Amino acid sequence: MTRGARRVVVLGGGVTGLVACHRLLQASRAQNTPLEVHLIEASFRLGGVVETEIVDGVLMEKGPDCFLTSKPEGVELCEELGLGEQLIGTNEHYRRSFVLRDEELLPVPQGYYLLAPYQIGPFLMSPVFSPLGKLRMAMDVLLPRKKGDADESLADFVRRRFGREALERMAQPMVAGIYSADPESLSLKATMPQFHEIEREHRSLILGLRKRMQRRGSGEGVSASGPRYGLFVSFARGMSVLADTLAEKISGASIRTGCRAESLERFERGWRVRLEDGEGVEADAVCVTLPPRASGRLLEKTAPDISGELMSIPSGSLATLNLVYRAEQVANPLQAMGFVVPAIENRTLLACSFSSTKFAGRAPEGKVLIRAFAGGEAASRAGFTDEELARKLIDELRPILGISGEPEASIFYRYEESLPHYLVGHLDKVRRIERELEAMPGLALAGNAYLGVGIPDCVKSANEAAEKILGDLRAINS
Repeated sequence: MTRGARRVVVLGGGVTGLVACHRLLQASRAQNTPLEVHLIEASFRLGGVVETEIVDGVLMEKGPDCFLTSKPEGVELCEELGLGEQLIGTNEHYRRSFVLRDEELLPVPQGYYLLAPYQIGPFLMSPVFSPLGKLRMAMDVLLPRKKGDADESLADFVRRRFGREALERMAQPMVAGIYSADPESLSLKATMPQFHEIEREHRSLILGLRKRMQRRGSGEGVSASGPRYGLFVSFARGMSVLADTLAEKISGASIRTGCRAESLERFERGWRVRLEDGEGVEADAVCVTLPPRASGRLLEKTAPDISGELMSIPSGSLATLNLVYRAEQVANPLQAMGFVVPAIENRTLLACSFSSTKFAGRAPEGKVLIRAFAGGEAASRAGFTDEELARKLIDELRPILGISGEPEASIFYRYEESLPHYLVGHLDKVRRIERELEAMPGLALAGNAYLGVGIPDCVKSANEAAEKILGDLRAINS
């Protein structure tokens, strides 16, 4: 290390790790505090799940294709990096979505937000639910709020407020489209705390959501069906713009790709990272931005309590398939953001995004870009080979969208164990991890395993991890 400089090692070169490096280097310059920042990434590229590929003028995302503006950290980072003017919103003419029933795409009722409706008329007219299902859902306006404040699963919450049909036909596919997980095990408080808060504040979800939306005015969110599509943004040239810009910003760091960390040890002068080639890297502080189980394995000997908590956070796999067709090959006009598929449909297909409709500039004139998703066991390598899964998704999409012939181009990609599942009690787990970390100066954890899976959540997590490390280093120096 340079005399007087403190060394910080960041493990993981996804968006979280890149932001953590950026913040550390930024603080080093601003505070005139010499830092040596080392980034170690197991793969041979930076950006993690964020990756864009452009083929013959078609812009295809392998990972996330957008992020939410309602959580400010993502947009604030883009503005800071000079990327604000490159952000684009979704197509304002088609901010609606569908849900599959048999082979028919039924529109999500206008004013239906993820788990609950807040506009009565469209909900009552919707063919998605049976008359008895609608009656049971309408009972929400009469039901008492839950006693106590204990966490519960998303499935239990929806059944309690709206009944089984609301869960199976709408909530489950909406949740699976975000988390690629079963709502029977997901924590309400950790995944969708806004609904817990609405019940506590207003008792009825329908009435409470209605009041919240009225306070926001008559803009997007009140008119959209499904997620609030007006709050989603991307980059005109794809999400890789963010990762590439961050990689440029951290040119002052020492970056090693194709290098996997095997263990993390604590010793009297700080921390030692053992690499797979046997090398040891000593540091004053370490920021771990790896998936929960990988982080847990690193800390198994040094911090067994934290390791145990991390190892108990399961993660799901996701597969994405970008498909390019000539417009005349697809009978469906694709005048929406896409559709979701309930588990009771017994299909491999989890959801489908109409990418060339969703964002401008994704495909040339006369071409359409469709993005199919598979999750769970099907998306893991234990389910199907890449070729088998891609073919299965294509065959399932064909009758739903009226597709003829084969795609002109396609890109298939798997993300194994990439989506942490926040089980019931997850927030208590996170608090236990945070308490243990307080007794371990120079160690920080960050990423999508803790308090949010989206890009803004990862940015916030990285900001907080960098701040902890900087505070720990100031304490060491004092």
